[in-house]
Amino acid sequence: MIVFDLKCEGQGHVFEAWFGSSADYADQKERGLLACPFCGDTRIGKALMAPAVAAKGNQRREIVQQQPAAEAETAPVAAGPDEAKMRALVEALADAQKKVLEGSTWVGRGFAEQARAMHYGEQDKGSIHGEVAPAEAKALAEEGINVAQLPFPVIPPEAKN
Repeated sequence: MIVFDLKCEGQGHVFEAWFGSSADYADQKERGLLACPFCGDTRIGKALMAPAVAAKGNQRREIVQQQPAAEAETAPVAAGPDEAKMRALVEALADAQKKVLEGSTWVGRGFAEQARAMHYGEQDKGSIHGEVAPAEAKALAEEGINVAQLPFPVIPPEAKN
């Protein structure tokens, strides 16, 4: 299996996709089988990806052994300034999403139905979050219903321990 970051030409959405091989990716692209999960655009190309270069086994062991046991489980092997900035950015985004969702109600797959009911005055307005297919999210936006994709997946309340 191989993973690629892909990007739609229409709105520049970047998403991850897995393929059996590079040839499988090329075949699916050629046949028009790839589509953006956010907007449905079928004009898809590869996005820039950072290469995954593993450290040599003997170097990695030395670094891990020098760290206290409690830190070895969570500390990166080597973190440059860019990696630290990215980690801080991701954590800030996760915190912002958590704050936004504090006053929001999980509605699961009933999101589109409830969003429409609120928009058309059939239900009291409130902050909700849930699941919706990309095509349905696009339809909501076309109806003038404000929706936004969350940057990180949400664990439904019934799935939490």
